[in-house]
Amino acid sequence: MGCGVGKSHPQLKKCDKVSISVPAIRAALLIQRWYRQYVARLEMRRRCTWNIFQSIEYAGEQDQIKLYHFFSFLMDHFTPASSQRNLMSHIFSKNEIFYDAEWETYLCYKSIEVPESYGGPCLTFPMTYCGVSKLVEAFKHKQQLHARYVLQLLGETWRLLRILPNINHVSACHTKEITICGDLHGHLEDLLLIFYKNGLPSSEKPYVFNGDFVDRGKNSLEILLILFGFLLVYPNDVHLNRGNHEDHIINLRYGFTKEVLGKYRVHGKKILKLLQKIFSWLPLATLIDHKVLIVHGGISDTTDLDMMARVDRHKYVSALRPPKLASNVKTGGSSESRRRACSLTYNSYVSAHKQDLPRRSFHNQPVIGQLNQSLEKELKRRRRLAGFDQSYIEMINSDSDSDPESGETTETDEQDWKQIVDVLWSDPMPQNGCVPNEVRGGGCYWGPDVTKEVLGKHDLQLLIRSHECKQEGYEFCHNRMVLTIFSASNYYEVGSNRGAYIRMGHDLIPHFVQYQASRTSRELTLRQSVGRTERSALRALREQLFVHKSDLMSAFQELDPDNTGLISLPHWAGATERVLNLGLPWRVLRPQLVRSTQSGMMDYQQWMKEFSISEARLETSDHSILETMYKHHSDLETIFRIIDADHSGLISFEEFRQTWKLLSSHLQMEITDKAITDLAQSIDFNKDGNIDINEFLEAFRLVDLSAHT
Repeated sequence: MGCGVGKSHPQLKKCDKVSISVPAIRAALLIQRWYRQYVARLEMRRRCTWNIFQSIEYAGEQDQIKLYHFFSFLMDHFTPASSQRNLMSHIFSKNEIFYDAEWETYLCYKSIEVPESYGGPCLTFPMTYCGVSKLVEAFKHKQQLHARYVLQLLGETWRLLRILPNINHVSACHTKEITICGDLHGHLEDLLLIFYKNGLPSSEKPYVFNGDFVDRGKNSLEILLILFGFLLVYPNDVHLNRGNHEDHIINLRYGFTKEVLGKYRVHGKKILKLLQKIFSWLPLATLIDHKVLIVHGGISDTTDLDMMARVDRHKYVSALRPPKLASNVKTGGSSESRRRACSLTYNSYVSAHKQDLPRRSFHNQPVIGQLNQSLEKELKRRRRLAGFDQSYIEMINSDSDSDPESGETTETDEQDWKQIVDVLWSDPMPQNGCVPNEVRGGGCYWGPDVTKEVLGKHDLQLLIRSHECKQEGYEFCHNRMVLTIFSASNYYEVGSNRGAYIRMGHDLIPHFVQYQASRTSRELTLRQSVGRTERSALRALREQLFVHKSDLMSAFQELDPDNTGLISLPHWAGATERVLNLGLPWRVLRPQLVRSTQSGMMDYQQWMKEFSISEARLETSDHSILETMYKHHSDLETIFRIIDADHSGLISFEEFRQTWKLLSSHLQMEITDKAITDLAQSIDFNKDGNIDINEFLEAFRLVDLSAHT
């Protein structure tokens, strides 16, 4: 019996263990399933948030290009004496671009005195490693460089850039790795963190910075000055590629122009002029060991590195404006022939797939594509009244956006321009082919077949590009032949994305370093980070809904013929997408946007009332003008800053009236003189007869009333 008890006791114990472990395993599986669902829901929310930010960003870029096309149309079609042309002429006129000898005089900084009270960094030239290191420390402690030193540094940079090739050639070796950084967009904290983690640029630590140094962030100028300083000290080890935001027209909309004028009120205009010249001289690409190509945007099916190496890059001060063929203008060619001449198209694909392309990029967009017939007739009438003749044709021909050093514009210039636009603006797509980039409005979408063809043609193994924000800071595509790198962390909102940079050795294998510059984002949990970013994205989306309020109401009423005030949720989602055209998953977003529903129906009238204006300080007899102002505030600011030729931050009532006339023509809408006058008087808070641009833009803001109910 003793043995029996001894044998049976372990068996009971084993049975007990099994009976106890089954519930534990079930519990563990339930927890695991719940956690996976929880993480999946967070990931879905994060992706929706990302789509909102990116859709709004790209829509803004497309609006900027459309507005610039409108300006170009005015310059090409209004008479030289017209007030509209005079207002716009300074951004296109060749008087804004000097010959080299004139630039040397313009760059003179010696007359600018540095006061004894100045406590910022002092630069000596030629620049040294010690001098640039002190500049980095000064900017880290929020100090500002005196305008004399800024102009001197920019002048030296311009002289160096002029002797650099279009494509920089870099060699990797066993003893040092090359560091490659993507977009920084004015995020100085990201650049400082990269230097802290990776070390300052030197002959032993070469860097490639892949464009988009400026705009959006608050410290674009500081980033430029640091990078230019290191470029002067290590011209063979620091390489700067041009990005699509190194463009003075883009800067008008996205903040860099405003930043420079705010920091340097006296000499800001001269600094901007010099930067405009510098941007046009930035190299277009960097090639590592003839195997790894680095460009800002991407490629197209017509990209040719040999042609790119021969381009006179400085002729294209703004990549947004295609060169005008002098032959067509001289002969007084028809408007149709002029449109073909100014269009770089993928015609065969566009004609075959026209139904798939609801928008046009500026490769294939006719210059007058955004204007209706009534405006075109009005332009013809004004030219006829002004005496449109051969002298006007000659004057248009002489008013070129190209540099005066470039001579007559030819078809070769057009091909060169297309090479530049493609490398600055293009994005990859998963499908084969090459089509106009309808989302951004410029460049193209290219597929893996194009990548394989271009890389094979030039015996390359990898294309590194930037231009797109990625949640992890980097992303491979096209069978790992294309790599996107983005170095501005927290780009849309704190916690929205990581930044990253690449370290590449002699084996040409990329190694990634990820980071987030904000301490706040590093301390947030995943749920907190997603929630914070989601709230910011929804706030931006609600602003878009408000500014399209009238269009949305009209679309909803068409779906409600009985005027019940109710529509179905699928109808709501479809109508909202048709109006905003953002490509968002509206049904997924519905719980965050529509608070209450009844049996699958929503009260759209009540929903529209939830969006309102808070702290309105403007009064006008025409309330539609307020909605127009919100809807196109970025266009308005761009026009304001163009009209404000002396960069004073002030425009007169007459200039304000012309601004609205330009905008109304661009939008194909009527705005009465009385409404404009009422608005101008309301904005003139101190009654001095001028309108302060910043006060105008900050006069009122949007709030979501549903957040307070």
